[in-house]
Amino acid sequence: MAGEYQAAYDESIRNPERFWGTAGEAVQWYQRFTRVLDDSRRPFYSWFPDGELNTCYNALDWHIEQGRADQTAIIYDSPVTRVVRYITYRELRDDVARFAGVLRGLGVARGDTVIIYMPMIPEAVVAMLACARIGAVHSVVFGGFAPHELAVRIDDAKPKVMLSASCGIEGKKVIEYHPLLDRAIELAGHKPDRCVILQRPQATAPLVPDRDLDWTTLLAEAEPADCVPLLATDPLYILYTSGTTGLPKGVVRDNGGHAVALHWSMRHIYGMEPGEVYWAASDVGWVVGHSYIVYAPLLYGCTTVLYEGKPVGTPDPGAFWRVISQHAVKALFTAPTAIRAIKREDPEGKYLQQYDLSRFEYLFLAGERLDPDTYHWASNLLKVPVIDHWWQTETGWAIAANYAGLEMLPIKPGSPTTPVPGYEVAILDGEGRELPPGKEGVIGIRLPLPPGTFPTLWQNDAKYVESYLDPFPGYYFTGDGGYFDEDGYLYVMGRVDDVINVAGHRLSTGAMEEVVAQHPDVAECAVIGVEDNLKGQLPFGFVVLKAGVERDEAGLVAELVRSIRDQIGAVACFKQAAVVKRLPKTRSGKILRGTMRKIADGQSYSVPSTIDDPAILGEIAAALREKGFEPLSQG
Repeated sequence: MAGEYQAAYDESIRNPERFWGTAGEAVQWYQRFTRVLDDSRRPFYSWFPDGELNTCYNALDWHIEQGRADQTAIIYDSPVTRVVRYITYRELRDDVARFAGVLRGLGVARGDTVIIYMPMIPEAVVAMLACARIGAVHSVVFGGFAPHELAVRIDDAKPKVMLSASCGIEGKKVIEYHPLLDRAIELAGHKPDRCVILQRPQATAPLVPDRDLDWTTLLAEAEPADCVPLLATDPLYILYTSGTTGLPKGVVRDNGGHAVALHWSMRHIYGMEPGEVYWAASDVGWVVGHSYIVYAPLLYGCTTVLYEGKPVGTPDPGAFWRVISQHAVKALFTAPTAIRAIKREDPEGKYLQQYDLSRFEYLFLAGERLDPDTYHWASNLLKVPVIDHWWQTETGWAIAANYAGLEMLPIKPGSPTTPVPGYEVAILDGEGRELPPGKEGVIGIRLPLPPGTFPTLWQNDAKYVESYLDPFPGYYFTGDGGYFDEDGYLYVMGRVDDVINVAGHRLSTGAMEEVVAQHPDVAECAVIGVEDNLKGQLPFGFVVLKAGVERDEAGLVAELVRSIRDQIGAVACFKQAAVVKRLPKTRSGKILRGTMRKIADGQSYSVPSTIDDPAILGEIAAALREKGFEPLSQG
């Protein structure tokens, strides 16, 4: 492999300080860095450690100073409320500066934390950038999470202030946020000083005296705040990701490396130029929303689309094509689940014929494995490159990709192509030895990770080392398995832990098991991820009842579904479970979840030599068969 990509990749690995130092020149600094990489505290690394900048200044004020004040920064497109708004860089900067003044008036200062629990509306972006403007650390929590999940994040982040809205809208359903917020604060040990609530027309929230304040009133009275110079190593945000223990881990993103990496990615990976329209069809509660709805497009001077809707049903399977056509979108980034949903509703692509997509150039897909069938369908329909790429909440941007603005490599369906410059990816065996092409193992990334990735977990360096660095010293443990082919293309085959990927959302089956195990009739349980044609994976529960308990299975499953929905949220998509007499275990008592997954997915499997009773696997297969699965009859 030769060309621009290979030259860039080789330099990034051989001389990362020169490569990223050059990339860092594209960002505006109050105090230019004199060092690119500080490796004096291995395994902790710092990028641009003595540089000072402000992410909000780079995303807004700088572009205004360069003549982009009247360019559209955000296109807010909300089919669920029938609203389309065009917000210029100047208008966004002014709202952000005034809301930064609101936060400052509430006592929020540099280093304080703020939780944002909001739907896909412009005020959510304003809140994030306002925090960045004054050096507060924001933690956005997806609006679909239930009170328990929000409470856990409150206790870990300990916000001084919480920002929310009266409601979100899912399809045609209005979901009131205030009761969820109240319950979360009741459950949490930490209590925020204040909550600022944006009242939406679809629902009015009753404000709690001495705690809640009205967003609109505060904004009207606030004095604008200027940007605060911050160290490149100061935290920008915390984003919680599912862990195998059931407890979320607070991924920390710094200011400097994050700005440099995302700025670099917009041109070299996504092929964008300032002024063009970029759309990431995600949610600000997820990492894609942070990186590619808010920060990267604005850092690069693009117009970003903020879409409050679904790929189907708002109002039809042509929703995405309408947005692309109406707003002259050049590149769309979404999850394969969204494309599968459109394909299911409109397999012949008839809705596409209503729209002009002549200015649309790239479809980027990530968040879960892109199956070849979905790739071919989208490629044949859209007649543009369909680019799979792979990354994680922890990395904040792509680990493996193709390069619309550097060098487009030949596409191989099923592969996210090659490692991105900065990422030295290796396939490791159980002992940490690198495997040759064609051999499947655990995917590791040699340290240091490039800029833009996470330097640690929020106030938990020990957990960072234990979870990500200890499994394979010298490498970042991705938790995914895969292999390289002879051409250097990477293939990602799925998780090697108990985190599953539901429609691009990483969720812990361990957390679901904790909820199921709380049911008074359940003696023990296991939740696994099973393959699903639409969402990639869905959770499936196996339940063993307590001695002497007799239950109608349908009624029990309905109760478990409600419990998961109440404590984790509808985003978990927990809908199926089976009552079994026992679970397959090793002689030491470890539940054989990996083997159960293979049975559910109809894959061949070996009966582990450590299993206490091989006959149990037949019982698991029979239970799955009753639920409509087609497991193999034997391993």
